[in-house]
Amino acid sequence: MVLQKLEGGLLTITMNRPERKNALNPDMVRGLVEAARRAADDPEVRAVLFKGAGGSFCVGGDVKSMAEGRAPLPFEQKLANLRRGMEVSRILHQMPKPVVAQLDGAAAGAGLSMALSCDLRIASESCKITTAFAKVGFSGDYGGTYFLTQLLGGARARELYLMSPVLTAKEAHAIGMVTKVVPDAEIDAAAHELALSLAQGPSIALGYIKRNINNAEHLALEDCFDGEAIHHTRCGDTADHKEAAKAFVEKRKPAFRGE
Repeated sequence: MVLQKLEGGLLTITMNRPERKNALNPDMVRGLVEAARRAADDPEVRAVLFKGAGGSFCVGGDVKSMAEGRAPLPFEQKLANLRRGMEVSRILHQMPKPVVAQLDGAAAGAGLSMALSCDLRIASESCKITTAFAKVGFSGDYGGTYFLTQLLGGARARELYLMSPVLTAKEAHAIGMVTKVVPDAEIDAAAHELALSLAQGPSIALGYIKRNINNAEHLALEDCFDGEAIHHTRCGDTADHKEAAKAFVEKRKPAFRGE
């Protein structure tokens, strides 16, 4: 249910339940957490492309399965299972590697939450985007309330969660939820090109940039200054920085190796 392909430093993680628009079930959730951990830990992975199969990103939890009325689990077990699954969003957000989400078809509920945990989101013109939780009697999970509040502020997050409007890709782009919108026919190529360009970039520096921005979400100014100074100084000792400086002088494009 979760496909992984590593090529040129880019790990593509694909949710693969196209017949259910990649709705999350326990097996898929376990696969996603494993794939995210692999992406974070594997030194061969320099960037991640996160997408769904069959022309849709992810519509969130499998509501159809929820409605089938299977024997209920104890509260503590349900809580533990959900918290384990939510690790995918934390790992994608915190790993020192850039993550691009490819949004096509629909991104809803926990699917949208996972997309918001990524660094960049590129959407097809016909993609529909919604928090969806209130419409099915849930309050939200997979970090969506955190990421949306950080991204757009509390007022907009309240609007999108309490009213649960369905946004077009262009509407989501206009308010800053989406990085870029492209025609449907171009989404695969555009998302792959963007993610691959990050995989071929100065990986150490990109990782520190991501850490600096994550730090800014919760640390004081002086602590952020300290982090920037430490990371900037470390970047100065990398082969990638030396290659970039040399390429600048020689008026050519640098060839980064992630070192």
